[in-house]
Amino acid sequence: MQKKKKKSHVPFRLNALFLSVFLLFSILIFRLGYVQIVKGAEYKQTSDQTDNVTTKLDAPRGKIYDRDHRVVVNNKPVYSITYTRMQNSTAEDRLKLAEKLSHFIHKDTSEVTERDKKDFFILLHKKEVEKRITAKEKKKLNDDQIYQLELDRVTKKDLDQLTDHQLEVLAIKRELDGGYSMSPQRVKVGVTEKEIARISEHLKELPGIDIKPDAQRDYPFGNSFKGILGQVKQIPKSKMDYYLARGNDRNDLVGTSFLEEQYESVLRGKKSKIEYMTDKAGNPIGDPIEKKGERGDDLVLTVDMDFQKKVENIIESELKESKSGSFAYANRDLKEAYVTVMNPNTGEILAMAGKQYDPKTGRYKNDPYGNVYDSFAAGSVVKGATVLAGLQSGVITPNTHFYDAPLNFGDGRVMKSVENMGSIGPLTALERSSNVYMWNIAMRLAGYDYSKKRFIHENVEGAFRTLRNTYAQFGLGVPTGIDLPSEATGYHTGISDDLAQAMFFAIGQFDTYTPLQLAQYVSTIANDGYRMQPHLVKEIREPSEDPNKLGKLVTRIEPNVLNRIDMKKSDIELVQKGFRLVMSGAHGTAAPRFSHKSYLPAGKSGTAQVDIKTGMDNRTLIAYAPYKHPEVAISVVVPNVRADTPNYEIGEKVLDTYFEMKDKGEPTK
Repeated sequence: MQKKKKKSHVPFRLNALFLSVFLLFSILIFRLGYVQIVKGAEYKQTSDQTDNVTTKLDAPRGKIYDRDHRVVVNNKPVYSITYTRMQNSTAEDRLKLAEKLSHFIHKDTSEVTERDKKDFFILLHKKEVEKRITAKEKKKLNDDQIYQLELDRVTKKDLDQLTDHQLEVLAIKRELDGGYSMSPQRVKVGVTEKEIARISEHLKELPGIDIKPDAQRDYPFGNSFKGILGQVKQIPKSKMDYYLARGNDRNDLVGTSFLEEQYESVLRGKKSKIEYMTDKAGNPIGDPIEKKGERGDDLVLTVDMDFQKKVENIIESELKESKSGSFAYANRDLKEAYVTVMNPNTGEILAMAGKQYDPKTGRYKNDPYGNVYDSFAAGSVVKGATVLAGLQSGVITPNTHFYDAPLNFGDGRVMKSVENMGSIGPLTALERSSNVYMWNIAMRLAGYDYSKKRFIHENVEGAFRTLRNTYAQFGLGVPTGIDLPSEATGYHTGISDDLAQAMFFAIGQFDTYTPLQLAQYVSTIANDGYRMQPHLVKEIREPSEDPNKLGKLVTRIEPNVLNRIDMKKSDIELVQKGFRLVMSGAHGTAAPRFSHKSYLPAGKSGTAQVDIKTGMDNRTLIAYAPYKHPEVAISVVVPNVRADTPNYEIGEKVLDTYFEMKDKGEPTK
């Protein structure tokens, strides 16, 4: 009997597997076909209409402290109104938006320029302004030239028609126009709670407008020293390329002046980033994702703010007394004064103060930057440098004497010192401020023999160069190197072939110098001929999470010697002795004020004639103390005053205050 063969299950399993694979592939093919054919156009359109956009907002800037670690510049939390400009935004759209915003916020109009007003007037009165251009003119000119002509024909009378409300709309529109596509632009920083509430109620009517947390610079010491701290604003158009090349965005806030500008890279924080999707029209899709930034590094200044404020008060007190009407001050009319206080050994600026009388308000405004950016004829304070120029060139020695009596050149000119002093050497010449002695130095440098009333070897231009080159070694007429974006170097009146002009140069009545240059000059004499670079920043530190503590030290600004003057130490010591005699000698010009001071000052006073007819002079003073071991140097400049001694009075009070505070351990911590 034949056995039945055992049935195999393999073919069945293979068939089931093949069937499953077939079904899966069928579903996949069907799905792909559906996506590609049915939904393809829709998905492609969605893909084409979305984009990833990343915008950035400035992080809080670093703080600024004084030398005693008191906050001078802080960040105050505020809210800002921002505008994110869409790609299809037009000028008309922004005008309508500005008009709406003007009903919800107040906007300062002080920065609106005349050009802004003209552009705005043309926008509001297009047809009227177009009529001011003739058909003949339109044929000859291109569009840019026509618009320029329209601007030229907008009159002051036209601009006077703009109402206060229209100017406010213009100020808002100015901010809206300044923005860039898809980048939040600050319209107003520091909005009030009332303004926030109004905006919040109408956000749907204000496309692109938002309310964001922000930070604003805050000044715990008010206006004291504020002029040197600088401002933070949007990048000026003139510097846009500079900042863009360094990775900034167009709408960034940056330091635009003084310390804020000088230390922009230090103070600037790491930006926060906002990422979101937009359609091709630029409209946001969904909620944004924000990544927080980091605050910038902090600065510690060399300035002691208590001392700074006291110096400011001293200046203002003297200016006010000049207007008191009392007999003692009847011959005065002080309108401004400047003081720089410097450590001659390190270059640290301990105080930099200035005051100006504002006739519009009847008040005195702070003007510390006048020490750096304004220059004045300095008068006899330069005589120390003149003596050293004579010693270095060999036209005089420490034992050279000249007879101080009126000089007569036979052409009607008579030149003399305040009083006839007889035969004097360089020490007495400094002590009593002899003009004749300095003129003899200038004449010898120029090759002129006064006893024979003729040139032996005429070289007046050489005298100018010798004096100017010597002065430059002390910082007079050249950059001091202070850590600010720029500084004035004074006015070089040129080089003359007139001997009389060279003689006036030698007594400080030719070129002009800044108060800071004068402070650097006297510091160089005080510290045996080393010209120190002045600086306002002492340290750079990381931001601290603890508001009561400083962060980790990043950089300490070390003293920097710019140059050592090319002169014998004994010659420098001679001038130091002369400066000490000015303030302590029997005939010292400043001795009545300073001879009794325990801090043993040395220095030189000066008077430079500004207007002979009105009797207006510049009164100056340079000083350092103590004489043997100097630790502080000052310059005082009181411009355009009648005969008086405000330079002495201010200088005395500043030095007194310094040493009173020093006894308490205050200004030199």
